[in-house]
Amino acid sequence: MNMHSNTPATMTINNFRLPIHTGAIKPGWLHEAQKKGFTLVARVVDRMHLAVQCHLCGHLSVTRLFTLMSAQPLCPQCIEQAWRTDAAQAGLEFIGRDPDHRHYGIYKMSCGHEVRRQFALIKRVALAATGLRCETCHAKTEAREAHARGWELLGPDPQGDLNYRKYRHTDCGHVQRIARANMQSGRFGCGGCGVDWPAAPSFLYAMHFTLENGREIVKAGFSRDPQSRLHHQLKRDPSMPCTLLHMVAVPTGQDAIRLEKRLHADLKHAHPASVIDPAVYSKQIRVASEIYDGALTPIVLARLEEIEAEIARIPA
Repeated sequence: MNMHSNTPATMTINNFRLPIHTGAIKPGWLHEAQKKGFTLVARVVDRMHLAVQCHLCGHLSVTRLFTLMSAQPLCPQCIEQAWRTDAAQAGLEFIGRDPDHRHYGIYKMSCGHEVRRQFALIKRVALAATGLRCETCHAKTEAREAHARGWELLGPDPQGDLNYRKYRHTDCGHVQRIARANMQSGRFGCGGCGVDWPAAPSFLYAMHFTLENGREIVKAGFSRDPQSRLHHQLKRDPSMPCTLLHMVAVPTGQDAIRLEKRLHADLKHAHPASVIDPAVYSKQIRVASEIYDGALTPIVLARLEEIEAEIARIPA
């Protein structure tokens, strides 16, 4: 406090020097402040404002007389400490309040990027009621997904659908909307240079699965993208052990389906007891046929190698 006789008495609160109002402090105000967790220190600025000290943290703050008498004053220091605690529990660092909106704060994420979020949302993240992601890192992830498929991420969907993005095909420059899930799985075609599946290159494949009961099975089939088919179409249970054992490149989808039908006809004719009833695997694999007992795996792989050699002998 500054109490020189030739200058008004002042006190410093939150780095601001405030004049002390000389009016009397009523006993009822002192009692109300104590009841609500504060010590009334002085009247400041004018007759309507009070300086109070928090019993929990000792911080000095200014509150209106009306607020003290009719509601529960809040300690800014305790509020900020609660924000910092919530941030730490959510794996973030609290940087400060958003100067443009009192319900938002600025936080640093573990990746180093800063984000602007509502205090209420961070509270929910701290309680593990929801998640939080960094837009910068997420955009880089989506850009890498697109690049791996030969596309360039241009931005959000121009029609506003949150499930879609705007992409450009690197090969031909065609721009189109594509669902992000399809970009991840590869189940889409280019509207500019795309080729329908009968004429597009394809693969025969063999996949190995271990069911929940420990039984091993093998699947043979064809697909333009066997990895995508395995992880985005066939598996109902993401934790189920599975492996793509072998792939055979086939010039066209039409050739692939012809070779696949011949392969299954041969396997079922020679090894009918190895064909697995769909009821055995339907809860874990999204397919209704073309699955055999795991003991048939060497034979399936040998047949694929024969087909691969057969394709290699065909003149280009």
